[in-house]
Amino acid sequence: MKKIILITGTSTGFGKLMTKTLSQAGHTVVAGMRGTTGKNAAVAQELAALPNVNVVELDITLEDSVQQAVADTLARHGRIDVLVNNAAMSGFGLLEAYSLDQIRKMLDVNLFGVLRTYQAVLPAMRAAKHGLVINLTSGASGFAVPFMGPYLISKFAVETATETLQDELRDYGIENVTIQPGVYPTEMNNGSKAGIHADRADIVAAYGEAATQKFNTIGAGLFGKMTEFDMNPQVIADGVLELVEMPDGTRPLRFPLDAIAQGTDKEFIESRAEIKARWAHNYGFNAQEAPIATDEVVK
Repeated sequence: MKKIILITGTSTGFGKLMTKTLSQAGHTVVAGMRGTTGKNAAVAQELAALPNVNVVELDITLEDSVQQAVADTLARHGRIDVLVNNAAMSGFGLLEAYSLDQIRKMLDVNLFGVLRTYQAVLPAMRAAKHGLVINLTSGASGFAVPFMGPYLISKFAVETATETLQDELRDYGIENVTIQPGVYPTEMNNGSKAGIHADRADIVAAYGEAATQKFNTIGAGLFGKMTEFDMNPQVIADGVLELVEMPDGTRPLRFPLDAIAQGTDKEFIESRAEIKARWAHNYGFNAQEAPIATDEVVK
């Protein structure tokens, strides 16, 4: 059965590719983005011209905007089968050099934006006893990487929320999956889209040249690997399509799509699930996680 799919952050990058890919597969896509009559008017018109695509104004940092977009979708289509939380902001810098206000901005988009959409769509999904929520996190959202602290804090929090909701929503037939993308050449990473970066120049200066060199080395390594492995953002769109079309009840909790990791991401996910199962057993309750899908999407 073809699905009604609401996607956030469709004006660029993964979200735009997802919209095109799911539309071509015959699914109905509600493409959410900010500025549909302003800065993103051109891309809104481009996507709206595709078959089975309806573009809606959606700012995930505004409660009223989220609620209105979901209400309009339900009024027009009668249901939401799939929510894809794609909209996010990246950011780099020393953790101490982030003001608390700047960290709040990161969390408002990457974490609270996800929670807002969950709270908007779940009543209808619970009533239908059916649904799927796909959350994009990060290949490093289970551990820390220097100079990416606030970003990874937000993404690890989304991993936690997804895992929590997977258990809480199981009786209502609602599946939850995180995609760990790794590093891809989208607007988020090529500098054309503004990020939420460290903003305390005095702290950066106090750390000195050694920190700057370390930051540059890590950055060069990440982007060098992205080029070496020819990371294609279409892999993520294809992965979303694969998850959407999997039979209900078979989807994994975590779905890594990162060729650069060379399988270590899957090892990490599987070992964490096995340790969690033993921990939960010792505490006297079950911790169920669907296995990682065997079909390999990463090329």
